[in-house]
Amino acid sequence: MPLDREAAQLLFQVISDSYERRSMVLTTNLEFSRWVSIFYDEQMTAAIIDRLVHHSYLLLYDGPSNRMRTSLMRQDG
Repeated sequence: MPLDREAAQLLFQVISDSYERRSMVLTTNLEFSRWVSIFYDEQMTAAIIDRLVHHSYLLLYDGPSNRMRTSLMRQDG
């Protein structure tokens, strides 16, 4: 769901305030190239990604959705 300018700036502020001071865990089903459709503009998106990935470990999971699997299991039972 796209954020308006103020919401994107507030989230950027939280990320910036945490940058190199606190740990942060973030999960998403979108690759970074699609984040520009969520945040207000390309510069804001680039700044957010820059702070998030610096000193980070990216864990990529290419398997099937766990939520989808458990949802399908409920339908079978």
